[in-house]
Amino acid sequence: MSSSHEQTYQRGLDILAQIDKENYQAIVDSFKHSPAPDLGRLAVEFNYGQLFSRPGLDLKSRLLASVAGLTALGNTQQLRFYINGALNVGWTEEEIVETILQMIIYAGFPVALNAIFTVAQEVFESRRANEGGHGESQTAE
Repeated sequence: MSSSHEQTYQRGLDILAQIDKENYQAIVDSFKHSPAPDLGRLAVEFNYGQLFSRPGLDLKSRLLASVAGLTALGNTQQLRFYINGALNVGWTEEEIVETILQMIIYAGFPVALNAIFTVAQEVFESRRANEGGHGESQTAE
């Protein structure tokens, strides 16, 4: 692999670590035993090493845009990761819910309802349980 690809991959890993420092390595490793082991490397290089690292938006803005886009598409599986990541970089639960509600205009009530009551609620409750049940949303350190 060329050094530029290796640098792009490493930049992508660094961004993934900012999004979810506790789980990013497990996510990357999960591709190693999949039917398409190279897919993980390609996703890290392209999605995070090339797109998420562009200078036009900061990481916090990119994560909120990802929450909006995945909500509009009805992609609840990937949405979990990005809601958690958005909380990790400083968005609040209220801001995430408002972003999801905004998607009603573009994608309709069913996708927003699924995103809020299936995904966001699950992520929020899981984080509260992991922080001792204080009931406050976590933000970036």
